[in-house]
Amino acid sequence: MKHISTFGASGHQLSELQLFRGSDDAPAIARRLAGCAVMRVEAGQPVAHGQQARLYIVLSGALAVAADTRTGMADGTVSKVLPGESVGEQSVLDEEANLASITALEQSDLLVIEADLVWQLIDESNALARNLLRLLSFRIRAANAQLRRRQKLGEFYRQLSMIDGLTGLYNRAWLNDVLPTMVATAHGAGTPLALIMIDLDHFKKFNDSHGHLAGDQALRTAAQVLSGALRPTDCAVRYGGEEMMVLLPDTSDKVAAAVAERLCERMRQAVVFGDMRLPLPHITASLGVASLQPQQDEHALIAAADAALYRAKEAGRNRVALQEQPA
Repeated sequence: MKHISTFGASGHQLSELQLFRGSDDAPAIARRLAGCAVMRVEAGQPVAHGQQARLYIVLSGALAVAADTRTGMADGTVSKVLPGESVGEQSVLDEEANLASITALEQSDLLVIEADLVWQLIDESNALARNLLRLLSFRIRAANAQLRRRQKLGEFYRQLSMIDGLTGLYNRAWLNDVLPTMVATAHGAGTPLALIMIDLDHFKKFNDSHGHLAGDQALRTAAQVLSGALRPTDCAVRYGGEEMMVLLPDTSDKVAAAVAERLCERMRQAVVFGDMRLPLPHITASLGVASLQPQQDEHALIAAADAALYRAKEAGRNRVALQEQPA
């Protein structure tokens, strides 16, 4: 960046500069700015602003301004500054060096106004103060809109991370995040909560016989059975491997048992390979049902369902078992 002239000798008019439009004392402001340096920055070169707070106004060319690293928003977001527009206002107001990355997109001439003069002009010109407030308000709204978009995107990716990629069911991370809240809500409201633990029978044998790709298809088929048989308020989870889980809010133990029996039957009739045109009887599931008990936490609820699942397996698999009732 090199000094090529002063504003007074540049031939540019005050009316070209957005910050000074509508000034009621334009001649006095023009005299103030007359001695300010006009610097030339070649295309692709950074604006070297050192450790001082300065205001830069583009007289010709264009600048690319990356997000200020102090905001934590430096993620590749770049704004374009065109002739008449300015950059560096925030650094002047903060009385700190401008940490934004400023680069010339093409050969650009910049009016450089030192911080002390900016403050003097703010004191003397109501129009400058109004324009500056309007500009900062616009940038705050733009930053807020960007933040909202980022939050929505972050929530999207957070939700995406809670979905099992193979089956499309919720995953263990989602369960760990949601189940404690569901348990607390049920206890607080005095409403029932039921949990069904599901395990595909002899799944290792199926994988060994048909291959892992077929095993993946069997898992997807099982997940579709669950998703297709549940209410909108119910949730299906891939707990791990061939184990799945269904959460039934506001559901009594009797209704939960009936739901489990329906799932068991539908699993039994599910067709894994469409071209076979026949159900595969060796793809069945064992299911254990548990209902939330007083003072019980989410770990105890899962343990109760898991114990019921174990009894279903011990009894021959392809069936439903209920939790043992307390004596």
